[in-house]
Amino acid sequence: MPFKIRKVEYFYCSVVDQPGEAYKLLTQLEQSGINLLAFTAIPVGPNRTQLTLFPDTPDKLVLEANRSSFALDGPHPALLVQGDDELGALADIHQVLYEANVNVYASNGVTDSKGCFGYLLYVRPEEYERAAAALKV
Repeated sequence: MPFKIRKVEYFYCSVVDQPGEAYKLLTQLEQSGINLLAFTAIPVGPNRTQLTLFPDTPDKLVLEANRSSFALDGPHPALLVQGDDELGALADIHQVLYEANVNVYASNGVTDSKGCFGYLLYVRPEEYERAAAALKV
C-alpha cells in the first residue's frame, strides 16, 4: 500500500454560527503553536457550528482549551491516511477493513491535485484497535 496510516485523536468544540468564529479559534490555535492535521466544520442546529480539530499534539490543545474559553469534547480516536493518489486507493483501504469485519461509520478525504491524498476514517471505539491492526498501524 503506497500510503502512511497513523492513529490520531480529534476533539469537537462548538461555536456560534456567525462570521469569524472559526477564524478566531484557528488564530488562537496558531498563536499557541498548535498545528492541525485536519479540520472540519459542520452546522449543528440553526445557530451552532461544530468544529472538529485534529491536533498534531493533542496535549497542547487540551492545555490551551483549559487556559482559555472553549470547551472540548474528546479525545476521540480516528485514523489518518496520507499517500499517493491513485485509482482504487480508498477501495483498497476499505477492503482491508471489510475483511477485518470493521465498520467505517464516517470518513472524509481530499486530494491535493498533485498526486497525494488525505483520508480520515472514523470507526467505533470498540473496533479501533482491530482496525489499526488490520491496517498495520
